Amino acid sequence: MNYFQKNKKNIIIGVIATLLIAALVALWLQKKVIHSADDIIGVVNPSSLAVGDTLLFEDKTQFAKTKRWNFGDGSTSDKSSGIHFYRKPGYYQITLIIDNKYSKSFPVMVSARSLPKPKDSTRIKTVIDGPSQAMQYINVQFRAISDSKQFTWKFGETGNIDSKDKLAFYTYQKPGDYVVTLYTDEEEPVLHQIKILPSYDELKEEVSVEDVYAKIDNDFKMHLQQIAYGNNFNMHYNYLLRTYLCNNENTVVKVSDSKVNNFYMYCAGLQFDKNTIIQTVKVNFDDTQKCVTKVDINQSK
Repeated sequence: MNYFQKNKKNIIIGVIATLLIAALVALWLQKKVIHSADDIIGVVNPSSLAVGDTLLFEDKTQFAKTKRWNFGDGSTSDKSSGIHFYRKPGYYQITLIIDNKYSKSFPVMVSARSLPKPKDSTRIKTVIDGPSQAMQYINVQFRAISDSKQFTWKFGETGNIDSKDKLAFYTYQKPGDYVVTLYTDEEEPVLHQIKILPSYDELKEEVSVEDVYAKIDNDFKMHLQQIAYGNNFNMHYNYLLRTYLCNNENTVVKVSDSKVNNFYMYCAGLQFDKNTIIQTVKVNFDDTQKCVTKVDINQSK
């Protein structure tokens, strides 16, 4: 009896074991090295929106070395996360391309932004779209929602006509309460009240340092709460970004005992969690006292 015949059983077992190990190794390598579009972890929200609304996008694909977002309107981005705005209605196919090899698509429907319709009338009643509160020396935007063709603005500070455009801008030089008056060619004047808060320098001259920071903390808290309520994300987000953060979207945000986040990602999540109540906000400035570098927040649901 030769060697093979004597050890036939052991040889067969050895071959089977070797094949099994090879299969397991191949499966492991496939999971570690070989990827597909199914491995892409991307998020686009919302899938239905109106022209000018904020579209959030984020990629968390772990193996990605490079990434590119194609929004279907000629715009692209190499960022892992961010926001995008569509200027025209339509159906768009957003594509996330990983390592120039794998791709995943996200369909988005963009509808035209409709103007409010007045009751029992085919004509839109003129209203003023503008903030109820702003800072001294900051450019404030006012927009007339109207079918009228002619517009005359008085912003209440000079007593003069300040603009004749449908979309108007004005910078208040003194703090106080003002009444904005809009005259059109076919209707009675429309009024809008706005409170102008003192700038940082003026606040420092009039009140204590503690009161200055308390006013800033409360102002920051108010605008965050408006985002949490689902009110005009762009207006409140850009106000805080421009007024306090020196346009730095990556400013550190620390919420209670949770991990550190950046300002953009925190606000982006806040607008989709409308049960959040902002309890306290504490801002921390840099050495020049011009830019907020960290925001500590306590909140609840």
